Formats: sequence, structure tokens, C-alpha cells
Amino acid sequence: MGRRKRRTFTREYKAEVVRLVRTSGKSIPQLAKELDLGETGVRAWVKQAEIDEKRDPHGPLTTDEKAEVVRLRRELKTVTMERDFLRKAAAFFARSGK
Repeated sequence: MGRRKRRTFTREYKAEVVRLVRTSGKSIPQLAKELDLGETGVRAWVKQAEIDEKRDPHGPLTTDEKAEVVRLRRELKTVTMERDFLRKAAAFFARSGK
């Protein structure tokens, strides 16, 4: 039996599954089986939804905050590379100008 290919789901789908978990009265394992989803994944979606709704400034990061951290890290990496390049170029031209 081969491994199942990793699937991706939209935010809307995840939100709908979380809503079903909260309102259907069914357990997470039952619902996950009915929807052909992994139980661990559904639990993670419910947990992340709770984090997103609480907005505790000292608690875990929300989904939007996580996305912003990823974006800012990429931007920092780019700016750092540009700065290092400019430093090397300035040093090169300072040496060759003598």
C-alpha cells in the first residue's frame, strides 16, 4: 500500500471543516473519517482557528502573523545580501582608486 499524496486545502475549506467540528456534534475522528481527512490535520486546523480567534498578543502566532514573519524573513535575507554586496563593492573601489 503506497503513501497518500500530500493534499493542500484552501483557507475556506479548513474554516468549513472547523465549523463542522464545532457544530455537528461529531467527534474529530468521526468527521475526519467521513471527509477522508487525517485526524491530526483536522485537530491542527481547529487549534489554529482557536489561536486566530483569541488574538492574545503574548500567545502563539496567528496564521496571518506567521505569513508576515515568512515574508519579513525573505525581505531581510534580500536586504542583507544587497548590503553585503554593496560593502564589498565599496571596498573594491576604495582599493582600486588608490
